[in-house]
Amino acid sequence: MNESKIITAHVRPRSSKNALEWIDEETVKVFVTNPAEKGKANEGVINLLSEYYNIPKTCIEIARGKNTRIKQIRINKKIA
Repeated sequence: MNESKIITAHVRPRSSKNALEWIDEETVKVFVTNPAEKGKANEGVINLLSEYYNIPKTCIEIARGKNTRIKQIRINKKIA
C-alpha cells in the first residue's frame, strides 16, 4: 500500500548550506548549494527530502514546477 503526500517547496539555489525550513506541515523552504541549471537544484531538493523522510529518492518526484523555484513535490511512502 502506498501513502502519497503533496508538499509545496520554495527552493533557494546556490545557498551557503543545504537545509530545510518548514513553514507549516505542507510548505517548506529548501536551501540547496547546487545551482539552478541542468536539474542540479532539483537533485539537491530530492536528496534533502529523501534524507528527511528516510525514504529512497525514487519515492520523491517533482509533480509541478521543474523549472521554477516554487515546486509541488509528491512524496510516496510505502506502508507495509
